[in-house]
Amino acid sequence: MENWIIEMMNQFGYFGITLLILIENLFPPIPSEVILTFGGFMTTYTNLNAMLVILFSTIGSLVGAFILYYIGRLLSPERISKILDGKLGKLLGFKKKDVDKACEWFNKKGKSTVFFCRCIPIVRSLISIPAGISNMKMTPFILMTAAGSLIWNTVLVYLGVIVGASWKNVSEGVNIFSNVVLVLLIVLVIVGFIIIYLRKKKTKN
Repeated sequence: MENWIIEMMNQFGYFGITLLILIENLFPPIPSEVILTFGGFMTTYTNLNAMLVILFSTIGSLVGAFILYYIGRLLSPERISKILDGKLGKLLGFKKKDVDKACEWFNKKGKSTVFFCRCIPIVRSLISIPAGISNMKMTPFILMTAAGSLIWNTVLVYLGVIVGASWKNVSEGVNIFSNVVLVLLIVLVIVGFIIIYLRKKKTKN
């Protein structure tokens, strides 16, 4: 995959960067750290400009975020509630009021959540879905997504510029960090489900 990413960027320049970051937002396993650090390195030996690499990568982030946001809109609270009213909801112990509480929380904390999550591997893409589900207003969603993405992209691109030909070391380091974050998220989700299940079971008893 790494060779394909590098070939795309070498062949299509800024457009390739925008397209790759867009795809990376939709499919988080595609490593943005490779795209951005190599993009930074490319500015040291090609006509590419670091600021423009950041700009076009941020455009890709925004387009990808919009797509996931509207997927979230399709998964409206009403539709999720209907799903939870069936066997899946009973199995997991969730009810419509749980969806309402989650949306209410996101409406209160959504701005800061979207901003900070855009700087966290894996979550940075997926956070757009709950933003869409809770029907977060478009203006703050765009602003927070752009701001968070800009920080993430700027850091990785300039790391690529600074380390130059050693960009792979940075990419590998960020990749390890991303994997650690992914494992922690999985553990947190599992623990969260267990806690919710035990609380609901205790309440029924």
